[in-house]
Amino acid sequence: MSATATAPVAKKPTVTILAALAKAYQDIFSEDPKAITLGEDLADPEGGGIAKITKGLSTKFGDERVRSTPISEQAIMGAAIGASLAGYRPIAEIMLMNFTTVAMDMIVNHAAKLRFMSGGQTSVPIVIRTMTGLGFGSGGQHCDYLEAWFAHTPGIKVCAASTPEDAYGLLRAAYEDPDPVILIENLPTYFAPMSFELPDAGHRVPLGKAAIQREGTDVTVVTYARMAVNARAAADALAGEGISVEVVDLRTIAPWDRETVLASARKTGRVLVAHEAVKQHGVGAEIAAVINEELFGQLKKPVKRVGGAFSAVPYSKPLENAYAPDADVLASAIRDLLR
Repeated sequence: MSATATAPVAKKPTVTILAALAKAYQDIFSEDPKAITLGEDLADPEGGGIAKITKGLSTKFGDERVRSTPISEQAIMGAAIGASLAGYRPIAEIMLMNFTTVAMDMIVNHAAKLRFMSGGQTSVPIVIRTMTGLGFGSGGQHCDYLEAWFAHTPGIKVCAASTPEDAYGLLRAAYEDPDPVILIENLPTYFAPMSFELPDAGHRVPLGKAAIQREGTDVTVVTYARMAVNARAAADALAGEGISVEVVDLRTIAPWDRETVLASARKTGRVLVAHEAVKQHGVGAEIAAVINEELFGQLKKPVKRVGGAFSAVPYSKPLENAYAPDADVLASAIRDLLR
């Protein structure tokens, strides 16, 4: 190699969101003896969780800290809230996001409100992990994104990751937050290898801080969770057409990073907001309204929204595929903004 030659840049290893979450659990439990987790089938005798994220945890740290529970979401949340009031730091798993509806009273009327009802004397430092997402033909009772319900509730933070690094960092930051945090995980992206480092134990993603995952000048796409994966793919494809797309991954849905979103919108003048959840009355409507209030007259086009159809998630595979936007639908919406 000549003196002026440069060594090739090493590619990042591939890692999955599932592996990142499992490592976050291991690091949290190793560092904090007050860490506990509870949910259906989490302990090793029951298989270590439906996605095996907690596999090995009860063997290493004991059944007192890793509790498999009955099929009772309200009991899971009630026990987690009670444990947090007694000085523990629970991570409660509600297997699927649709099942949070069974525990809405505990989440919305107890976990979210105890700080307010106690005049700030009592906090509820719990993480509620739950997964959802299209792709497995699971039907209308297992695949909904319900983030708008919880983002509408004062006292709860709502997060969703689209990369392994963010999954690790968000879980660590959520665990350390003094108030309840819901971490939404996307089942279809659990197992997809991505070119990201597996973070070290010091990595955190600040709650309420978005990430600009692609820089661009023509259109801003504001999104999160699996739709951020689709947005990155659409941005990469459109780059071949000479279209420069900026992808803003919110990471935290509530509170969302208004400053980063508005700065990007000012720069590009065109905004697409995308989520897998039903479009009507969704998070995208709130973001679009704020952009309109803050940047009225400065945009080149009205803010455009795409989201899931106003329907229960279909069981039929072709209908399920058509239900929510994919990368091609996002690319088409971006082209529409440039016409």
